[in-house]
Amino acid sequence: MAPASERSSSDPEKTITNENRSPNGSIDNNNDPAKSLENGVAGGEEGGQEEKGKDTLEEDTPDVLLSPIHEIAFIAIICMAQFLSLAGLAQSIAPMNIIGASFNTTSEALISWYPAAFSLTLGTFILPAGRLGDMYGHKTLYIFGFGWYAVWSVVAGVAVYSGDILFSIARGFQGIGCALLVPNALALVGRTYGASPKKNMVFALFGAAAPTGWVVGAVFSSILAQLTWWPWAFWALAITCVVVMGAAYGIIPRDEKTQAARLMDFDFLGCATGVGGLILFNFAWNQAAVVGWQTVYTYVLLIVGILLLIAFAVVEIKVAKFPLIPLKGFKGEAALALGVIAAGWGSFGIWVFYLWRLIENLRGYSPLAACAQNAPVAISGLTAAVATGFLLSHIKVSYVLLMATLFFLTGQILIATVPVDQTYWAQTFVSIIIMPWGMDLSFPSGTIILSNSTPKHDQGIASSLVNTVVNYSISLGLGVAGTIVSNIDKKGGSVIDGYRGAWYLGIGLDGIAVAIALYFVFKYR
Repeated sequence: MAPASERSSSDPEKTITNENRSPNGSIDNNNDPAKSLENGVAGGEEGGQEEKGKDTLEEDTPDVLLSPIHEIAFIAIICMAQFLSLAGLAQSIAPMNIIGASFNTTSEALISWYPAAFSLTLGTFILPAGRLGDMYGHKTLYIFGFGWYAVWSVVAGVAVYSGDILFSIARGFQGIGCALLVPNALALVGRTYGASPKKNMVFALFGAAAPTGWVVGAVFSSILAQLTWWPWAFWALAITCVVVMGAAYGIIPRDEKTQAARLMDFDFLGCATGVGGLILFNFAWNQAAVVGWQTVYTYVLLIVGILLLIAFAVVEIKVAKFPLIPLKGFKGEAALALGVIAAGWGSFGIWVFYLWRLIENLRGYSPLAACAQNAPVAISGLTAAVATGFLLSHIKVSYVLLMATLFFLTGQILIATVPVDQTYWAQTFVSIIIMPWGMDLSFPSGTIILSNSTPKHDQGIASSLVNTVVNYSISLGLGVAGTIVSNIDKKGGSVIDGYRGAWYLGIGLDGIAVAIALYFVFKYR
């Protein structure tokens, strides 16, 4: 098969290349990323046809990697971005009661800020992080991200001497470090591998690092919180980041030589309006769960956030020469594809936070015991990752997305209807087994769609979109769910009633995701 740049316009499996992109970086309308759903471009038929008869693991090692051993080390270092990001998220959920007690708080709304602040900045700052990687080198930003993550992990531990305000702020700055890591890690994969089953498998392994990192982070933070002191979990994370940073410097190939980046080319106005709008909109929802919507500044911040997001869209379409996100070429179907991921992962954030609250608060288990109950996530996640690589190489991406939404929906329904005193091995265990499949199927499929639809020099933009949606949705979902839980509590509802209200919101989000996924399936069958 001829390279994508040499295919004729009649090729039904189009891949967007430099020739398809306008000078301002926008995508040609004739090559909408959503159309890759139709033909399985993102790991479906194209990859399979190019490498027919050749096993994924037998494909040649990319030229920039010196040997198969170097390639394995490269993949491992890249996956550490996802692994440590989810480990960092888990650190504030598994031992959250112990952390809250050290700050003399038991408020559901305040404690939910510990993971929400992390996911908020992780999702928001991915937008400029991808573009900065395109400008100054993905390896450079990747290494810097680990250094930043390490510094603020130290501060998060030191916050034990101050209070939960400093802790939540430090959690937010930790998230910025992960925002630098994740899109640039995926961009490094995108520039190293061409469209092929091996690239799909690397993305699948990257997705599998999420549930694995989650379990490892939860276990070690629980051990340290229960047996020693919870700040050591954050200090240990800082040490790990420094070690990985050194390994990344030696293992990741040098950044490709590109035209010297000019600071004036960076979309400062788009960054200010986009990041500012996302932060204020999200902050309003999460803070409203703490102080209530009757507090004036909550809805004022919400309105200002919405206005900034509208301004961001105008800037990206009308003003910016090099936009953070080339909105001008994006059609509605591309937004719908990302909407599937947003709804699914927003639901996941609700599921996981209130699952841990159920296990620890209502069933009375310790953080370590709760970790043991969640351990199957890692095994299920690894199994799902292998299956994802196979599925993306054999069926259309629209079907993979639909499967992901159905897993999200099923897992959410099971936990939303579980009796508090029911045995773990009934609905709880099954829900824990199912949810990683939604994670592993949705993340790589969404990433591959946009990665294969974007030229090498804009890989940061492609990975930024999916990761922004994933992480921002987790934080926003917790904010909306927190408001529901607070309102149920104020009306005299029981604790489990509040949790169920949050889970019912998750079911609604998953229903929306399934409906959108079905639209793609029927349109491109």
